[in-house]
Amino acid sequence: MKFCPKCEGIMMPKKEKNKVILVCRSCGYKMTSQTKGYNLKEKIKKGPEDDIIVMEKDISLETLPTIKIQCPKCGHMKAYWWVQQTRSADEAPTRFYQCCKCGYKWREYQ
Repeated sequence: MKFCPKCEGIMMPKKEKNKVILVCRSCGYKMTSQTKGYNLKEKIKKGPEDDIIVMEKDISLETLPTIKIQCPKCGHMKAYWWVQQTRSADEAPTRFYQCCKCGYKWREYQ
C-alpha cells in the first residue's frame, strides 16, 4: 500500500493508456507505478436480469428422488428427499425427507 506524498491519502491503482498508475483518492495526485504487486479491480454493475428467481410453489413430488427410509410417523419405508443449504455456506447442508404415504416431513443434519 502506498500513500500520497502530498496529503498522505491512500494511493489507488488506476488503468490509463495500457498502464497502471497510482492516483490519490483525496487530492488526485498521480504517480507512475509498476504493475507488479498491484491488483486492479473493477466494479461490475448488476442488472435486474441477474437477480435470483425464488419460486414460492412446492416442488412437484414426482420430480424428487426417493429413498428407502422409515417414516417416524407412520413407519412407511419410502420417502422423497432433497438437500438445502439452511445454515452458513461453510457448514454441511440439511437433507429433508417427505413420506410417500402420509406426507410427513422431517430433516436430517449432516
